[in-house]
Amino acid sequence: MSKLEKYPKYKDSGVEWLGEVPEHWEVKPTKRFHKNKKEINTKRNCDNVLSLTLRGVVNNNIDSPEGLVPKDYATYQIFEKDNLVFKLIDLENISTSRVGLVHEKGIMSSAYIRLKVGKNSLPRFAYYYFYNLYLNQVYNNLGSGVRSTLGPTDLLNILYIKPPKQEQTKIANYLDQKTAQIDKAISLKEQMIEKLQERRQILINDAVTKGLDPNVKMKDSGVEWLGKVPVDWEVKRLKYIFKIRKRIVGILGYDVLSITQKGIKIKDITSGEGQLSMDYSKYQLVYKNEFAMNHMDLLTGYVDISKYDGVISPDYRVFTLEHRSCSKEYFLYLLQMGYKNRIFYAYGQGVSMLGRWRFPSDNFYNFFMPIPPLKEQVEIIEYIKENTQKIDKAISLQQKQIEKLKEYKASLIDSVVTGKVRVV
Repeated sequence: MSKLEKYPKYKDSGVEWLGEVPEHWEVKPTKRFHKNKKEINTKRNCDNVLSLTLRGVVNNNIDSPEGLVPKDYATYQIFEKDNLVFKLIDLENISTSRVGLVHEKGIMSSAYIRLKVGKNSLPRFAYYYFYNLYLNQVYNNLGSGVRSTLGPTDLLNILYIKPPKQEQTKIANYLDQKTAQIDKAISLKEQMIEKLQERRQILINDAVTKGLDPNVKMKDSGVEWLGKVPVDWEVKRLKYIFKIRKRIVGILGYDVLSITQKGIKIKDITSGEGQLSMDYSKYQLVYKNEFAMNHMDLLTGYVDISKYDGVISPDYRVFTLEHRSCSKEYFLYLLQMGYKNRIFYAYGQGVSMLGRWRFPSDNFYNFFMPIPPLKEQVEIIEYIKENTQKIDKAISLQQKQIEKLKEYKASLIDSVVTGKVRVV
């Protein structure tokens, strides 16, 4: 089945996004081949919770489920093995899951659409066909309404192409084999990226806490998370290094900033991006080259030096470097390490079950950090930049190769499942 060629004759499907299809394939609305049936779990006969994810349909844990949880699973609907499940709500979001093939009987959200595959159709072929529509953003372009949604009737009116059953089997088997090979290659590259990222972080950790000379004499820092440091390094509380600033803006005349895992960025408040505030006049000022950190969530928060003058959430912490013998860049590496290694988490307070684990001002000011001589700080910064640049380049290469593999996978599915090429 490795040979791919054109079919002898084609015909116009009648829709632009599908184009020409093999002449002997049927082209009719989905409702001519498949049925939509909604069966609510009213009597709670089924407790096998499934979830539609970007990885497909997966088992969930009813006692400790991931994602949104209903008040009562009696509102969920029942799906049978080999049904198709569609999430055709909020179609403006092009990066979420849209379609999956159900591997066993279970329950999922009543907001999803259930499709029972017809007797003369192979469920795996039907899945690849509808998954291909997802890859080509057909659902997103057809969506309408306030929430950009497609209902069961809309789905049933979408054109479906049905090759003879024997061809469906060949196509599904071919795509199973090829996509598995591509997914394995992608997985190996993702593992390589993880290893490179780990190497990058270890390099930074060692440099900012141990210095660059492996033969230097060490001393006990007296700080549990830090351990031993070079003998000529100081260890001081952050209250001797930074000063917290709190300047409420009063009126909004600045860019609104947000802190992400990639650093501080300007937030587009006109597009509804992320969480929006009812009153930006209560936000606080942060100036260029000042530090800002999301200390309200020590698991997903972060810290960065602002490249902009702007305003940021009043719940965040803005602070300036006051110690003359300290480099901003050196301490940024240290502070970011505090998040990445969850060092700050051990000194936080709050309710971890609610995902709110804060770093109060007193804990922040009394947190110990190492201070090498300024000359050594500069050397450490240069060393980190030079070596992480090489690692970042290797990561970028792997990411580009992953994107090419994903593009190839999408192109392969599209070509085979719509009959642009023939599986022999």
